[in-house]
Amino acid sequence: MAETPFTISVPDEELARLRAKLELTTLPNEVEGAGWDYGAPLSDIRRLVGKWKNGYDWRKHEAALNAELPQFTRDIAIDGFGSLNIHYVHKKSDCPDAIPLLFVHGWPGSFIEVRKILPLLTETSPEHPSFHVVAFSLPGYGFSEPVLKPGFHGPQYAELGNKLMLSLGYNEYVAQGGDWGYLITRKIAEIYGGKHAKAWHTNFPIASPPSPVWNPLSFLGLITTMYLSGPSQEKANLERAKWFRENGSGYSAEQGTCPQTLGYSLADSPVGLLSWIYEKLHVWTDNYPWTDDEGS
Repeated sequence: MAETPFTISVPDEELARLRAKLELTTLPNEVEGAGWDYGAPLSDIRRLVGKWKNGYDWRKHEAALNAELPQFTRDIAIDGFGSLNIHYVHKKSDCPDAIPLLFVHGWPGSFIEVRKILPLLTETSPEHPSFHVVAFSLPGYGFSEPVLKPGFHGPQYAELGNKLMLSLGYNEYVAQGGDWGYLITRKIAEIYGGKHAKAWHTNFPIASPPSPVWNPLSFLGLITTMYLSGPSQEKANLERAKWFRENGSGYSAEQGTCPQTLGYSLADSPVGLLSWIYEKLHVWTDNYPWTDDEGS
């Protein structure tokens, strides 16, 4: 399992094909006054497509990614699935006692999620711990080889992450994950906790509602949480959850049941992929000030 340095270098013919497809884009009509109620607004997508065609310099961003993120690939053998060529970022801290950290992204993200926080994690400071950071691309994301055999689930993702860390010489490490990364790092904690995975952090906690009738302690915890957060915040949280169930989860039903059908559009249409992901970047990131370059 030798490590191979990796440099992002998209062929010129791929960029030319992208530009040709952007020039042939057909945009749909839009219901008057719909705003975000029906998904990504036409005005936003039209602006981003224009930026992509006429104002986006991929080579500049490609060079910046290569300069900021030390990237590698390595073959990882997964039981029952053979060997997968996995792409990852590996940035070591100058601190001799730095903690190895496995950073796992989710959907619709990528290894680039670690980009802005990487200098903060690896810096040496007496005020907080430093980390040797490993951020791998999930199979089929970015530059990692996809899995084309069914049945690749949580235990296999956990096996991949654990074997990657061991191959880098990190016999003990901690893990962080959000979205799919949450599910994967939780499984890593379940399977490899204690011996290899020493701690787990997530920014995407999921828990079932308590059952007050059968579990008085859960009920007490619920009341305490409501008291500390305040009734207005609790009400807002419940309203947001209700909105998501009714209006924001359709993508998951489609991706979880008919991914092949959806894949034809996302693989063939750059604007279809742009709008599919842009909607989630807008809705899920609490008014984060995305630039048009980031959106493109």
